Amino acid sequence: MKRIILIFIILIELPSLAQQSITLEACYQLATENYPLAKQSQLLENQNQLDKEVISNTKLPQLSFDAQATYQSDVIEFPLAMSGIEPLNKDQYRATLSVNQLIYNGGATGASLEVKSAQNKTKQKQVEVNLYQLKQKINQLYFSILLSQETDLLLKAKQKQLQAKLNEVKSGIKYGVILPASDKILEAELLKINQQFAEVESNKASLIETLSSIIGETLSISTLFENALVTSPVKTEINRPELELFQLKKEEIETNEALIAKQNAPKLLGFATGGYGNPGLNMLDNSFQTFYTVGVKLNWNVFDWNSNKKQRQSLAINKDIIETESETFELNTNAELNQQQKEIDKIEAFITSDLEIINLRKDVLKSADSQLQNGVITSSAYITELTNLFEDENMMIRHKIQLQLAKANYNTIKGL
Repeated sequence: MKRIILIFIILIELPSLAQQSITLEACYQLATENYPLAKQSQLLENQNQLDKEVISNTKLPQLSFDAQATYQSDVIEFPLAMSGIEPLNKDQYRATLSVNQLIYNGGATGASLEVKSAQNKTKQKQVEVNLYQLKQKINQLYFSILLSQETDLLLKAKQKQLQAKLNEVKSGIKYGVILPASDKILEAELLKINQQFAEVESNKASLIETLSSIIGETLSISTLFENALVTSPVKTEINRPELELFQLKKEEIETNEALIAKQNAPKLLGFATGGYGNPGLNMLDNSFQTFYTVGVKLNWNVFDWNSNKKQRQSLAINKDIIETESETFELNTNAELNQQQKEIDKIEAFITSDLEIINLRKDVLKSADSQLQNGVITSSAYITELTNLFEDENMMIRHKIQLQLAKANYNTIKGL
């Protein structure tokens, strides 16, 4: 029974013991979802909905209530022949309820809705652009963590090799083949490796903390960062969200041009007013009365001193400015891509050279190992050659990570 309970407990705890892992693409996705700026997308959508409802309400009847009480110094007086008419009161009172209904405004309401929709698309794309610009920062952090991770593995391999060599040296000292105190040099080197472990882990923890704050996901020092095999750069068109933003800005200007063109269109309104006051519409009846008026009203701004035309000319200039910004962005992006491609070519050449150097270092270390076993060289000489090999292997790992980073940055600049 106890054995069954123990197995059950182990099965429950297994998922929590599983090592967390994450990929570069997952970091991109998490950043777009959890970075504080991402909340603006929904806020802008809510704001756009409210703005469109306000504009749409102009199609609905507009109610207004007015009330006033006045006292005037003089009133209309009638000749003696009409003396039977009671003089008007100098104190007068009136309360009215008016209804205005827009019948026609040349499509200005629809044009205003199109402007709001275009503005919302532009703002949403700006949020996307700002979030996209996080990718290069994520690249730098992710591959720096990956380098720490690979350096840790290389240090463990060196530690294992030194420990095995220490055991051999101690055996050689015991049988008088190797000089005494040679083991002390190896033990000191092992202590240095422990210091290097601590430095690598501290640096990695700092990088992970920064990355966690950006992607909004809790990561730990034990998290496994999967080695991102970034594809080699491909010759395709630039596909950055900034280019879409420039296009949306131009479309927003076009909707504003359409709205301005309709602002001078005739506006036809129907209206009705009902009220109660003293006097009413019959000025000769000096008493409180109810009254009403109904009708239609046409409003048309026939001449605006070319203000409408000048507004459209100003918008056309804005469109040209955006076009120059788009061309400048493409020019600078292509320059960045060329520079990044040269960086990739340079690092690839370094890696080829690294392989040749490491093969030579391994041959030298193999010879030093044999010489140490035969007492020809000291442990210090052996450690020198081992350290040289380790540094060259570490350099090749660094170059490989730098190559992956350069490719990731290239793809980010390209918009892939």
